[in-house]
Amino acid sequence: MGMIRETPAARTGKPPWGGLPPRMRVLYVTSYHRTGGWLAEAFAADSAVDVVLEEAVGVSAGVTRLRDEVFDAVLISHEPGELDALAFLEGFRAGGSEEPLIVLGEQSEQQLTAECFEVGADAYVCVNTTTTRNLIWTVARAVERRLLIRENRRLAQAERQRLRLEHDEAQRLLEDQRLLLRDLEQLRAEDDGNAATQLTAASLSEATTAEDLLELPTQLVEHYRQLLKAYVIMGSGNLAQEMSTLAELLTFSGISAPQSMQLHLHVVDELIRGLGTRSARHVVTRADLLALEVMVHLCEGYRERYQQRLHPPRQLMLPGLTLPAEPAFS
Repeated sequence: MGMIRETPAARTGKPPWGGLPPRMRVLYVTSYHRTGGWLAEAFAADSAVDVVLEEAVGVSAGVTRLRDEVFDAVLISHEPGELDALAFLEGFRAGGSEEPLIVLGEQSEQQLTAECFEVGADAYVCVNTTTTRNLIWTVARAVERRLLIRENRRLAQAERQRLRLEHDEAQRLLEDQRLLLRDLEQLRAEDDGNAATQLTAASLSEATTAEDLLELPTQLVEHYRQLLKAYVIMGSGNLAQEMSTLAELLTFSGISAPQSMQLHLHVVDELIRGLGTRSARHVVTRADLLALEVMVHLCEGYRERYQQRLHPPRQLMLPGLTLPAEPAFS
């Protein structure tokens, strides 16, 4: 019963939200003492909707029809002592049924409406005070409500799946970047021919925390973490000064580009894991831009330091002073 099946109204085309469908197939569950002839005549007298009414006498017959066939809505006659609609509804909903269920009874709506809602009914209608058009609108509203619930559940499931795929993709990108760093370290180790360096490079992928691997100051890691959070929100335009300061700090500390990327990946991984059910696409996009900008500033910082080593500053003479003349050799 819990499986969502296409209703006849859905097959013939759904009306705009808030309107009446052109046709509805309705099952009326009743007892031997109250057949559905009066209800069929009432629906036939109102031409607003083509209502195809089918009848099931007794709870067992109603359950059998609902198990084998699909209806847009179900009307249940509440007759104390003969047919307890509340008990039928409670068991039917417990089995996973999602059909729109409307209770028809002789008690006033003030007496039974709340009780019907508590056992899973979509509406209660007093047959002594309602009109045919009011009953049609009540059934149409119940059908629309169930369609909205199913649509909302489908959209929620699609959103959860999308977020899960985004998080998986973000983790794959981070892992690919870690593998790239490991390969670069292995190439450098092979060029150096240092076995200890090769061992360190091979263990890069097995490291769990950037602090253990890099032995960087905790303050630097926290500073980069806060910078990444600000970058995700504000972008690069408002953080130019902070980026320059970070680059100076990294170059002054002698942090290499691979170490900077390892720091970056560690902080990004922390941030993505902390997102929970929120989207990771924006975070990953901004994080990639931050990594690119950091590498540019870092390369520029080391280029300036290299230029300073090639052309160190020279002491200039004060005005009016001249160097002593070199001795002449004969």
